[in-house]
Amino acid sequence: MKVALLMSGGVDSSYSAYLLKKQGYEVKGFYLKLHDKEEKHQVFLRNCYKVAENLQIDFEIIEAQEAFRQKVYNEFVESYKRGETPNPCALCNPLMKFGLALDIALEQGCQKIATGHYARIGKIGEHLRIREAKDKTKDQSYFLYAISQTAINSLIFPLGDMLKEEVKPLAFAAMPWLGSLETYKESQEICFVETDYIDILKKHVDVEKEGIVRNVHGQEVGMHKGYMQYTIGKRKGFSVKGAHDPHFVLKIIPEKNEIVVGKKEDLATFEVEAMNKTLPGDFVSGNYYVKIRYRSTPALAFVSLIDEKIIAKFEEPVYGVAKGQALVVYVDDNVLGGGVIL
Repeated sequence: MKVALLMSGGVDSSYSAYLLKKQGYEVKGFYLKLHDKEEKHQVFLRNCYKVAENLQIDFEIIEAQEAFRQKVYNEFVESYKRGETPNPCALCNPLMKFGLALDIALEQGCQKIATGHYARIGKIGEHLRIREAKDKTKDQSYFLYAISQTAINSLIFPLGDMLKEEVKPLAFAAMPWLGSLETYKESQEICFVETDYIDILKKHVDVEKEGIVRNVHGQEVGMHKGYMQYTIGKRKGFSVKGAHDPHFVLKIIPEKNEIVVGKKEDLATFEVEAMNKTLPGDFVSGNYYVKIRYRSTPALAFVSLIDEKIIAKFEEPVYGVAKGQALVVYVDDNVLGGGVIL
């Protein structure tokens, strides 16, 4: 069977290539050029070529910068302009990695597509689903909630049943020609952000317009550095006159360049709404576990789907709910689907 492997030049995808080859698959490697940082691409491509040569697998570069810019990068910028906190990886996965790249792989006769993601394939009823990885600390199922059923049906995750800490020593033992661990950087959470997302936004918009800070009663209590520099739950970078307790960003009002702040208890939310992306049409309302941020613990909620809007009512309060992030619904450790928080 011919398998397309999305290669990043990192240890995880390189070891995935080794494992797939060992399992008898015919492997074709693909490197997706997404951002415009050519120097960075060259570092990772050197590793990809080394893996392809030593494992004797075909390898191809997919030039996808323009599509990425239009579909992911521009939306990242626009989302911050709207006062949201975007999740570019959750957008990139269905559109680029398991959209554009999958289409190319299938056109070239690949029956499956594989990545070095820490996730597994599970089942709910008759349907295959994304399932959490064995290594819960590195699990990436949350970022994969929006990929299509076609993609899920085609997926292989070679590292899903492994712990991250065991992958590196095994990889370097199996492939001594990889070099040394020091030459491999950890993957960045957002590939096109070098240091801080503000550096990206500065290229396109004025992010340093001072504005008013208001409390929950609408009173002016201080100043901030520019609304795009804040996300829900942030507690630094703004002034609150006479405050003795820590204050957190509760709301961002982009059209007025204002933020609303309050105490920790003011961050508590019992109900969250999201625009549905992948909850199935025959979804049955009921109690499910829900994640509202990548690092959040799944929380029990009564979830319903009304007019393509997901409504999650939580038993216990959740904190730091931000527009633009993903709301992901789980059945046990399987992803049922999700949407974008409104």
